[in-house]
Amino acid sequence: MRIGTTIFLTDQTITPLRLARELEQRGFDGLYLPEHTHIPVSRDTPYPMGGELPPEYGRTLDPFVALAQAAAVTERLALGTGITLVAQHDPIDLAKQIATLDHLSGGRFTLGVGYGWNVEEAADHGVDWPARRALVRDRLALMQALWADEPTSYQGEFGSVRASHAHPKPAQGPRGPVTGPRTLIGGAAGPKLFAHIAEHTDGWLPIGGAGLAESLPKLRTAWSAANRDPNHLQIVPYAVLPTPGKLSHYADLGIEEVVLQLPPSTEPEVLRTLDAYAKFL
Repeated sequence: MRIGTTIFLTDQTITPLRLARELEQRGFDGLYLPEHTHIPVSRDTPYPMGGELPPEYGRTLDPFVALAQAAAVTERLALGTGITLVAQHDPIDLAKQIATLDHLSGGRFTLGVGYGWNVEEAADHGVDWPARRALVRDRLALMQALWADEPTSYQGEFGSVRASHAHPKPAQGPRGPVTGPRTLIGGAAGPKLFAHIAEHTDGWLPIGGAGLAESLPKLRTAWSAANRDPNHLQIVPYAVLPTPGKLSHYADLGIEEVVLQLPPSTEPEVLRTLDAYAKFL
């Protein structure tokens, strides 16, 4: 099983350069970073995990800048977002960022896509909250048009792009309906999410990985209904606090990759956690 990691990198934590080097030297498979542009102080949206919102949410580094640093000091470490808030981006600019990072890293990038949970943050970006899922689908389709081998136009509900010369291209070739880097969607299990996964991505990025034994048959049914190759579906439990039994359970379900949660802390504490996680490699 491939073992990746995720962390809220901030201006107060271990740096991307130090972490990336340590991960590659120790044999970890990947580094995934979350995204929040800002956290409005006057916020009515409850923290999804309950309680007070941890301070690192308002201090996160830009994931693409941080991952570019990580790419520059490593050779094999997989790089990803967990997740990119696609609704909060201009899709033409975002397509260029993603393609550039994937090109410069030698095809190591995974786009983790999320719909978001913080209404106030999204509102400052002009996002109509009830329409955000449709907006994300539309922006993904527009980006995939820019990543196509030949100039391809796109006309959607929320945006459009003319047939254009847009380089570099992501390293990975088209597979089924998907163009661009490996693309995974995060979110809670449900028929709408599973339909979206099967429609235009490579798989699912479930946070914590709870309830997978019950959810995976439903996702596989949606995947099959979309005429997708069952061997191409990827499920990557994300932000997992590991135990030997939990990882064995994932392996029994056919899962080949998991992303472990690191503390948003200084270098000594993060390295101690990596030492503790080494037994799972």
